[in-house]
Amino acid sequence: MGEEEELPINNEEVQQKEHKNRICYSCFSKPVNWLRMLAWEMHWSFVFGVVIVYGISQGLGGSFGRLGTEYYMKDVQKVQPSEAQVYSGITNIPWIVKPIWGLLTDVVPILGYHRRPYFIFAGSVGVISMLFLSLHKKLHIALALLLLTAGSAGVAIADVTVDACVAQNSGTHPSLAADMQSLCALSSAIGSLIGFSLSGIFVHLIGPKGVYGLLSIPSGLVLLVGVLLKEPQTPSFAFQQISQKFADAAKAMWKTLISPTVWRPCLYMYLSLALSLDIYEGMFYWVTDPEAGPSFSKESMGFVMAVGSVGSLLGAVLYQYGLKDHPFRDLLFWTQLLYGLSGMLDLVLVLRLNLKFGLPDYFFVVIDASVSQMIGRLKWMPLLVLSSKLCPPGIEGTFFALLMSIDNAGLMSSSWGGGFLLHILKVTRTQFDNFWLAILIRNILRITPLSLLFLVPRGDPNASILPDDVASLKEGSEHTVTENVELVSLVKRVDNS
Repeated sequence: MGEEEELPINNEEVQQKEHKNRICYSCFSKPVNWLRMLAWEMHWSFVFGVVIVYGISQGLGGSFGRLGTEYYMKDVQKVQPSEAQVYSGITNIPWIVKPIWGLLTDVVPILGYHRRPYFIFAGSVGVISMLFLSLHKKLHIALALLLLTAGSAGVAIADVTVDACVAQNSGTHPSLAADMQSLCALSSAIGSLIGFSLSGIFVHLIGPKGVYGLLSIPSGLVLLVGVLLKEPQTPSFAFQQISQKFADAAKAMWKTLISPTVWRPCLYMYLSLALSLDIYEGMFYWVTDPEAGPSFSKESMGFVMAVGSVGSLLGAVLYQYGLKDHPFRDLLFWTQLLYGLSGMLDLVLVLRLNLKFGLPDYFFVVIDASVSQMIGRLKWMPLLVLSSKLCPPGIEGTFFALLMSIDNAGLMSSSWGGGFLLHILKVTRTQFDNFWLAILIRNILRITPLSLLFLVPRGDPNASILPDDVASLKEGSEHTVTENVELVSLVKRVDNS
C-alpha cells in the first residue's frame, strides 16, 4: 500500500519536471526559430548585418567606447571637463550629417552596389582609427579628436546603411517590418547591457587605449558584413542623374520645412535639447575624483551606466504600454517638468545631502542614473513619434534623417553650452567648488522649454499632423529616395546626456 500511495506523488513530480523542461525549451527555441524565420525570409546575411551593426558595433562597441573615451580624456589626454564636453560634441558631428550618408547609399552605387561598399568603407575607417588610437603612445589631442571623429563617422555610415537595408526589406516584406524593428531594438539593447556591464572591467584591466584596440573588432565585423551581404548588382548607372536626385530631394524637404506645421515643432525639439545643457563630463570628473567626490572605480562606473540603460528600457516600455496615446503637448509638459526635477538628484549628490539622510553614494548614484535615464527616455519618445508624423510621403526616410540631424545639432549645442558653463564657473579637473551652481543652472534651463510648448501641436498623437499640401507631396517615382533612419543611437546619445 505504501508503494501505491507514492506513485501519484512520483507521477506529479515527473509532470512538473516535464512542464519545466517544456518551458525552458520554449524560451530557448522561440527566439531561435524566430531568427531562423527572418534568415529564411530575408537571407541570413541581412540578420547577421543587423546583429553586428546594432548589437556589436553600436550596442557593445558604443558602451565600451563611451567609458573608454571618458577615461582617455581624463587620464591620458588630461583635459579639463569643459574641454572634454566640447570634444564630445565634435566627435558627434558625423551623426548631424546623416542625411548625406543616406543619400549617398541610395543614389551613388559603387561598382554596381548600393550597400556593400559603404559597409566596407565604414568598417575600414573604424579599424584604422581605433588601431591608430590604441597603438600610438603620445598622440596630440587634435589628431586624437580627428581619429575619434573618424571612428564615429564609421559607426554612423554603417548605421545609415543597415537602415537602408531594413527599409528595403520592409518594402518587400511588409508583414515582417515590425519583426525587423524588434530585431534592431533587441540587438542594441542586449549589446548595450552587456557592454556597459563589462566596460569598466576592461578599462581597468587594459586601460582606455587597450579598449580602443578591442573596438577595432566590431569595426572589422562591419567590414565583414560588407563582404558577406547578399545584394543584387546594378548593371549600369547614369551618374548624370545624381545631381537631379539630390536637387529633387532638397526641393521636397525645403517645401516641407517652410510649413508652419513642421518648422514650429522642429524648433521646439531643437531648443528643448539645446537648453538642457549637458554637463555630464563635469559629473564624471567629480564622481571619480578621490577628494571632492566619492572616487568611484572603473568597474563601478560601468555598472552605473548599465543600470542607467535598464532605466531607459523601462521608460520605453512605460511609454509603449501606458502613455503613447496621450496628446503630445500634455505628455511633453509633464516629462519636461520631471526631467528638470530629476536633475535635482545630482544637486543632492554633489552637496552630499544624501549622506545626511543615510544614503550611501553608490546606492544614490544608481538610483539617480536609473530614474534620470527613464525620464529622459519618456521625454524623448513622444518627440520621436512626432518627428515620424512630420515626414511627407515619398521622402519619409530622408526627411526623418534631416529631423534627426536637427536634433543632433541640438545635442551638440547642449554639449558645447555645458562646456562653456563649466568653463566660466571654473570647474576643472580638481576644482569643483562651483559645480553645484552649474547643476542648478542646468536644472533651471531644463524647465524653460515649458514656455515653448505652444510650438507643439495639441492634437491626437494617432491622427495625421501634416496639412494637405504637404501630405500630398510626392516625388516622381524615378527620383524617390528611400532611406530609413535608425533611432537607437540618437536615443542612446540623449539618454547619456
